[in-house]
Amino acid sequence: MSDNPIECPVCAGSVQIEEGAVLGEVVPCPDCGSELEVLELAPVTIGVAPDVEEDWGE
Repeated sequence: MSDNPIECPVCAGSVQIEEGAVLGEVVPCPDCGSELEVLELAPVTIGVAPDVEEDWGE
């Protein structure tokens, strides 16, 4: 997908997005461990993934 690593919006570390990534895919930052979401594919853009809250079946 991306020959060049993408900069993590949390720690500015390098995040590699693999070929075949899809919108909404969550990838971890190898440096800080933050969960990042693929927001755009062309060009590849990532952002901090929203926290998923448990709804306890509601």
